[in-house]
Amino acid sequence: MILDNISILNFKNIGDERLTLTSGINCFVGDNGAGKTNILDAVHYLALAKSMHTLTDRQSVRHGEESFLLDGTFLSDDQRREQVVCAYTSRGGKTLKRNGKEYDKLSDHVGLIPIVVVSPADTALISDSAEERRRYFNRLISQLDRAYMAALIRYTAALAERNKLLKTNPSEEMLLIYDSMLTASADVIYRRRTEVVEQMRPLVAKYYALLSEEREEVGMEYRSELSESSLDKLLLASRQKDFVNEHTTCGVHRDDFTLSINDFPLRKYGSQGQQKSFLIALKLAEYTLLAEHPSKRPILLLEDLFDKLDMRRVAQLLRLVGGEMFGQILITDCNKHRLQRTLDEAGAEYKLFNISEGKAL
Repeated sequence: MILDNISILNFKNIGDERLTLTSGINCFVGDNGAGKTNILDAVHYLALAKSMHTLTDRQSVRHGEESFLLDGTFLSDDQRREQVVCAYTSRGGKTLKRNGKEYDKLSDHVGLIPIVVVSPADTALISDSAEERRRYFNRLISQLDRAYMAALIRYTAALAERNKLLKTNPSEEMLLIYDSMLTASADVIYRRRTEVVEQMRPLVAKYYALLSEEREEVGMEYRSELSESSLDKLLLASRQKDFVNEHTTCGVHRDDFTLSINDFPLRKYGSQGQQKSFLIALKLAEYTLLAEHPSKRPILLLEDLFDKLDMRRVAQLLRLVGGEMFGQILITDCNKHRLQRTLDEAGAEYKLFNISEGKAL
C-alpha cells in the first residue's frame, strides 16, 4: 500500500500541511519537536484510527483548536485507489470515512491500510508488563485476521461483564453463561496467537541474524494457561479464587510472550543495541506476515531510526528495507547529513522533507 498524498489540519503542532510522497523511501528531518513524528502519527491515524503512541484524540488536537482533520489518498499495489479521512471534534468525537462513506464501526477499517511501526517506544515490549506484549500481538493479528479481532472484542466484553458479576456474588448459572462465552472466544484467540508466533519465530531469527551478522541467537515463545487445559475447566477450577479477588484470574487476558537472547531473558541479558536489533527484527517479521497479501504491502514507519542503534546496524537495516519485498517507507531523524550519508552508502533512492515548526520546507 502506498500513501500518495496526505493533508493535515490542526494535528498536534501541524497547522495546515499537504505532502506528496514517493512510493519508496521518504525522509523527514529536523530538530526535536519540529513535527517529524507527528507526520508519521497522522499516517498511523489514517491506517488504524488512533495514535501510534498513548495519546487520546483530544491530545492530538493542535493547541488552541477544537478539531483536527486528516485526509490521505492511498494506492494499493494493484493501483486501487482509497481515500481515507479521519476527523475529530471536541463535541462530535471521531469519525472515519473510506471513499466518502463513514464507517459504522472503526474496527471495520482495521486491515485496509496495513502498517508497521518501528519506534523508540517499542522498548516497552521488552521492559514493561505482559499487557504491552499482548497489546502488540493483538494489534498485529487483528490486521491479519478479522475473525481474531471479532473474537477479541467479544472476549473483552464478556470478561468485563463477568468481572462485574464477581463483585455481586452471582449465581453459578450466570457464571456458566459467561464462562461459555469466554471459552468460545478464547479458543480462537489462543489458536491464532499460537500460529502467528510459530510463523514469526524463524523470521525474527533470520532478520536478527542479518542485522547482527549472526552474533547471537534469539527466541520467542507464547505462554498461555490454555496450553495445559481448556478455559472452561480453568474457570471452574479458579472459581473460589475469582470470588475472593472479585475478578477473573485465568484466561487469555493473562497470556505472555517471552523474548530471549542466547536462551536468556532479553530484558536482563540483552544490551540496548541487542534489544533494539531484536525489536527491529520483530517488526520486520511482522511486515513479512502482513505483506503476504500481494496487493497490500504495509507502509513501514521508522521513527528516530538511529536511537540506540549503531551506524553499522542502521546501514544493514536500510539495505534490507531497500529490497524489492518492501514498499513505501517513512523515516524520521534529527540529523539530516547522517541520514543522507547512510542512505547514500546503502545505495537507496529517497525523497527528503525538511521539517520545522510543523511545516515542510
